[in-house]
Amino acid sequence: MAAKEQRFFFLVQTAAHRLKMRADAAMLEAGGLTTSQTAVMAIICGEGSVSQRRIATLLKQRESAVGAMAERLLKAGYITRTRAATDKRAWTLAPTRAGRRAFDAMGAAFAGINALIDEAFPGTDMERAAKGLRRLIGLLEEEGEE
Repeated sequence: MAAKEQRFFFLVQTAAHRLKMRADAAMLEAGGLTTSQTAVMAIICGEGSVSQRRIATLLKQRESAVGAMAERLLKAGYITRTRAATDKRAWTLAPTRAGRRAFDAMGAAFAGINALIDEAFPGTDMERAAKGLRRLIGLLEEEGEE
């Protein structure tokens, strides 16, 4: 069946919105972070010390958006921010102990979200769905380059 007949765009959009709402609620309860902040913390905790520009590149976000998130994480005591040694205009972000603890708490919280997705897409359905979504993302990125 065609995407139109299945109302596929509506279904994907609705599922993504509801998943984000559920994940944000679980993350906030577990460690006080949203899913977006958790994505930033994953990079910071994974790399130890990283520039805002690199985070923006990895997440395909504007640097100003990452800067705003970094400000919230800084106020929460989850990261430190220092001027980069090589470029005084750039900031380097690093996790604090409290930030690492908050990030570690996210794993258990997100396990429930992943279990819900696994239930909706049993067996090879998950592999097929992920493959199709990756292909769609690739097509959309190609169109954006033109």
